[in-house]
Amino acid sequence: MKAKNKLLHLFFLLVTIVSFAQNAKVTGVVLDENKNPVEAVNVSYQSKSAVTDSNGFYVIEIPANKKVVLVYTHVALKSITQTFQLKPNEVVEYNPIINNKADQLSEVVVTNNKKRVVGIITIDPEVVRKNPNLSGGIESVIKTLQGVTSNTELSSQYSVRGGNYDENLVYVNEIEIYRPFLVRSGQQEGLSFTNTDMIQNIDFSAGGFQAKYGDKMSSVLDITYRKPTKFGASIEASFLGGSVSAEGISKNKKWSAIGGIRYRNNSLLVNSQETQSNYKPSFADVQTSINFNASDKWQWSFLGNISQNKYSYQPLTRQTNFGTLSEPIALQVFYEGQEKDQYQTYFGAIKTTHIANETSTYKFIASAYHTQEQEHYDIDAAYYLGEVDSNIGSETFGGVTFNRAIGSQLNHARNDLDALIVNAEIKGNHNFKKKFQLDWGLKYTHESIRDRIVEYEVIDSAGFSINNPILDLPVNDQPYNPYVGPLVPYQNVRATNYVGINRFSGYAQFSTKTNLGENQVWINAGVRAQNWIVTGDAITNAKSQAVFSPRAQISIKPDWDKDMIFRFSTGFYYQPPFYRELRDSLGTVRPNVKAQKSIHFVLSNDYNFKLWNRPFKLVSEVYYKSMSDVNTYTLENVRIRYRANNDAVAYTYGFDCRLNGEFVPGTESWFSFGYLKTEENQNDKGYIARPTDQRLKFGILFQDYMPNIPNVKLYLNLTYNTGLPGGSPSYADVYKYQSRLRDYRRADVGFSYLFTEKNNERPEGHWLKKFTDLSLGLEIFNLFNNQNAITNTWVRDAYTKSQYGIPNYMTTRVFNIKLSARL
Repeated sequence: MKAKNKLLHLFFLLVTIVSFAQNAKVTGVVLDENKNPVEAVNVSYQSKSAVTDSNGFYVIEIPANKKVVLVYTHVALKSITQTFQLKPNEVVEYNPIINNKADQLSEVVVTNNKKRVVGIITIDPEVVRKNPNLSGGIESVIKTLQGVTSNTELSSQYSVRGGNYDENLVYVNEIEIYRPFLVRSGQQEGLSFTNTDMIQNIDFSAGGFQAKYGDKMSSVLDITYRKPTKFGASIEASFLGGSVSAEGISKNKKWSAIGGIRYRNNSLLVNSQETQSNYKPSFADVQTSINFNASDKWQWSFLGNISQNKYSYQPLTRQTNFGTLSEPIALQVFYEGQEKDQYQTYFGAIKTTHIANETSTYKFIASAYHTQEQEHYDIDAAYYLGEVDSNIGSETFGGVTFNRAIGSQLNHARNDLDALIVNAEIKGNHNFKKKFQLDWGLKYTHESIRDRIVEYEVIDSAGFSINNPILDLPVNDQPYNPYVGPLVPYQNVRATNYVGINRFSGYAQFSTKTNLGENQVWINAGVRAQNWIVTGDAITNAKSQAVFSPRAQISIKPDWDKDMIFRFSTGFYYQPPFYRELRDSLGTVRPNVKAQKSIHFVLSNDYNFKLWNRPFKLVSEVYYKSMSDVNTYTLENVRIRYRANNDAVAYTYGFDCRLNGEFVPGTESWFSFGYLKTEENQNDKGYIARPTDQRLKFGILFQDYMPNIPNVKLYLNLTYNTGLPGGSPSYADVYKYQSRLRDYRRADVGFSYLFTEKNNERPEGHWLKKFTDLSLGLEIFNLFNNQNAITNTWVRDAYTKSQYGIPNYMTTRVFNIKLSARL
């Protein structure tokens, strides 16, 4: 019996030894599409599993001498599988790259230390594509971020931390993007440059950015288009327009291309405004990105865009009610005439990348941007400013009972602009044994502008023409005495400018990572420089100017249990004048306008944590900006007109925070808050609010699904901004007009039914399995039908000599149906 037991023990011991000897190991680092490590990826085989750490590292033991299929899964990324058949005790390194999910609701934020330590916000393109969007680009999502504000849903423009629309950098594939010059209102803009069907990465910084980015004072939006790895196509159609895109790769993997065609029609939105009109817009563009891998050392790419925006507008009537409950007032306007605008842009860029060796990479970029724009209108507006019957029991309740002011306003313009901007650039990147990194770049830019401005405005109040107040003319005190002086327009701008600007710019920056005790430290320091001179007809006194912009960042990750990073960034952010900033309110080009200067101080905290056992991130920032040589301006809708005199100083300070994460499992949502104050002092007359002084901002981007019907997804954008300064009448002292517009409140919601939600359960050959995404959605813009104003129209009362600021309201509630399909 004892001998039998010993034999059994020996047998089980041998089996155990053999079983241990029949195992093997797979180890490696899981990477995302940008070759960044991915945390929290589950690597599993049957009952065995492992989870990647913060460096993306994993190790898992599997049986030897048999086929084993490892499954790599992540809540935000597409699952992949890999088959192994290893020998006993064999150790294999496998570093998979996992891509974005095609059928997920949205990507949950994956920690990317490289971008995290420099304060870059990364946005998933799927969030942009699926959320309700009026501008057709990524801007509607950008506007929900901390520090970003906008009071117009029709425009793709936005303000960042008190800056204006011209202070934001936009890059696509490292190439700077320009916007049209003559656009006055959001409804003229048409399509945003970025095609959301082609985007792979979206990075955004609201200030304190590195020296490698260009010479602007407020923000950077850095977009990368996708490099296709297989064939794909998409189509989208809605009441607002449609788009088609396709992508593919050659058999030898050397060529790949992606392209898209878009069409936009904003009639649905414009017809919801107070002004009744005949509106015929036509916005379309064609865009492509082509890549060629010549060898392991050389890669080439081309980015091209052709855009045509046609805008035909014939206003008919308008009535705006304003005032108070005790004294309601109405503005009634009857129009004659029309506006016909056209914007044609052509853009092309070639980039080549040369990998010289393991430590050095060089990039050569050449681009050209050509825009031809015309703005032609003749619109006569006859207006009546009257008192409204507020007696509920009256038969004329809500009607105008007495007109206190009658007048007319004739606006005429024949504005034409032709601009060509050419860039040539070389960049270098040197990574020295992974101890530090050196980046540098040199760039030449030539801007050629041909501009004709012919604008005038004639104002007639109660039958009497209003003269230009800055001209030396006889006193006009009609109707008491006859006026014997000349009749002149109230405003008259006439100029023809042929301007050339040559710019040389460059940067160099140093980055390294080190340790301070047990704490990790990242340091980035660099400098930018730019030299420019303005030339052209009738320009004789232009001087060559130069600026230098040192910038630095330091980030510290303490050796704490809590995953926190503290960052401080500072630097000089000069903005050399572009053509629009050189031209004053009378159309005259002032060649010696100085670069505006802003000194940034930004202190931030980035905290990653788990809540409800799901990932969350809280980012908080305090900032201060001191500005000098400020080029003051007036803001009319989205048109900026500079005074071109550098006669002011300004400051901005504020606090921003954003909490984002999985409020609903498997989805990313965020809540953002911002407070800012920005003021300027013109000619030492005292500080007043700048046109972008928007004190409070709340933004929500929320995504959800119905638990009982998971095919139904919900996407919600909520924005609340306190009112901006309401502007002032022409020729008025802005210091006397410091009233504000009403608060901006807007909610856009989208419901989408995803037909491909359960594709993994369908049999092979099912027609829906051909699609990675097929959805039908309902979008409701301005859900609560709030009246939001973007600017004031100033109406003069000839009898009281008063001027009334009449709010120009934006769109009301609008419904849209959208069909999307993706292969």
